[in-house]
Amino acid sequence: MSAVTLKNIVKRFGTFTAVHRTTLEIPEAAFVTLLGPSGCGKTTNLRMIAGLLDPTEGEILINGKRVNDVPIHKRNLGLVFQNYALFPHKTVAENVAFGLKYRDVSKAQIAGKVRDALDLVQLPHVGERYPKELSGGQQQRIALARAIVIEPDVLLLDEPLSALDANLREDMRVELKRIQERIGVTTVFVTHDQSEALAMSDLIVVMSEGRVEQVGRPEEVYNTPASEFVANFLGASNILAAECVEHGKAVVLDEATFGRVAVPAARAPNLTGTGKAKLVVRAEKLLLARDPAPEGVISVPAIVGTVDYQGQAVRYFVRAGEAQLQAINMIDERPFAAGEAVHLHLRPQDCAALPG
Repeated sequence: MSAVTLKNIVKRFGTFTAVHRTTLEIPEAAFVTLLGPSGCGKTTNLRMIAGLLDPTEGEILINGKRVNDVPIHKRNLGLVFQNYALFPHKTVAENVAFGLKYRDVSKAQIAGKVRDALDLVQLPHVGERYPKELSGGQQQRIALARAIVIEPDVLLLDEPLSALDANLREDMRVELKRIQERIGVTTVFVTHDQSEALAMSDLIVVMSEGRVEQVGRPEEVYNTPASEFVANFLGASNILAAECVEHGKAVVLDEATFGRVAVPAARAPNLTGTGKAKLVVRAEKLLLARDPAPEGVISVPAIVGTVDYQGQAVRYFVRAGEAQLQAINMIDERPFAAGEAVHLHLRPQDCAALPG
């Protein structure tokens, strides 16, 4: 059963259409991420699910019931926003308990539920403090505790990690996923950060300009992008013009730099026949080496251009023939230097293909 269903949702602000005909099924107990750049419509969809915005057209169902005309306080949703929205004049315990005061819950039950929620976010001893006495990461946990203490049908998270520094964000995304799995609540998470989406999601909904580009498991949308936008937004890709010359168990492409490449058909689901196509080569699948490749691996000579050192890995910009390519490689010994001659190794099974 779907916990949330969007049916042909349209949202207009005057003459501007922010969301175009979105239809989406969010499974029960799943962690689903709406991913895309600023202005793509992901937060607008989240706010319509929450009841903060009304759709111009279409239907929203929660647990099979239409909620278009149901106000936000009757939808039993947990909300966590980017700025946490904690009450500065209330203690942590009072903040967490806020949503319970409007439900049929006794004072004794409220105290127990608040205690359980603070235990769940691993902050059991801060109930008497005020938000200003907590770090940003602790405030984020309190906002989460306040959202889950009401036992919501759906948890809605609008870029809740974006105000944290990089290291804390990584720690908190692990913690957030742990909590979601433990309580089993259906979660809709909005972010523009691809690494967050890939690390945390059961399903990713990639959006662009108010439209859904692709829905799938993280490995599906990453390894088999449905469009050039998805290939470019989710990770770093080289997208090369090619010609599909054979379409069967493998999709055989002719491309100017790598020659003939037999892409597995499963990695080219939207390519329906021969003709113009695009070869998608993920940057981390393009290996720089000093020697030619073994049999079964495509090898082409190249010259290293810019070297972008990233610590454990290096991003190289290289020229192979007329093509400018990027490759991301882990560092084994030393990085290749700008101007160095190398061989690019590519396994055909690591590629994907799109219609041209």
